[in-house]
Amino acid sequence: MSVFSQTETAITINGPAGAIEARARGGDPDGVLADPGRIAVICHPHPQHGGTMDNKVVSTLARVYGELGVNTVRFNFRGVGQSQGRYDRAVGEVDDLLAVQAWARDQRPDARQLLAGFSFGSAVAAAALYRASVGVDHLTLVAPPVERYDYDREGRFPCPVCVVQGGADDVVLPEGVFEWYEHHLVSPRRLLRYEEAGHFFHGRLTDLKRDLLRVIPEQLEAS
Repeated sequence: MSVFSQTETAITINGPAGAIEARARGGDPDGVLADPGRIAVICHPHPQHGGTMDNKVVSTLARVYGELGVNTVRFNFRGVGQSQGRYDRAVGEVDDLLAVQAWARDQRPDARQLLAGFSFGSAVAAAALYRASVGVDHLTLVAPPVERYDYDREGRFPCPVCVVQGGADDVVLPEGVFEWYEHHLVSPRRLLRYEEAGHFFHGRLTDLKRDLLRVIPEQLEAS
């Protein structure tokens, strides 16, 4: 029986630091991107600041992909929840993500993957993109702290990217994200900008969901 059913399933994945706690769910079979070979892997915010796979932004991302018809996997980085290991400054966490991607590949060997991450998780997703052993068709970066981590290589990602940023973010410098997007990033890209939104998009998650449901299929169709 596939773990990608319409009911979210708790799973354990073997990771480099031990067990990784995760949850998998099948996409809506009537979604516009419905395809059993598509899997989205979603990364949560900073482990040392309360970030987990149950974060509201992460949950919203999971709902977006699910409604689009894409299978989803969200997971806890090492040292969070029931995941074994210790926080490793976005180094070991990249290895965690690669292990989850490899697990997803084993479930669906021909699957094309999508990656998404919120804040710290977006840095992990961007780093793993260059090391993934599977094809990745799309990257979503929500509130990316581009001033703290390396993201792209010479302004390019190997797939289309959607950048989501609030103008009232008090954790990530919004001006830095907008500058990076406008003057450095040359990959196929889209920006979702919410001027009044803070770091956690309180009161704007419905808007974020609506816009991603439109933008992700548009980018995939154009790629």
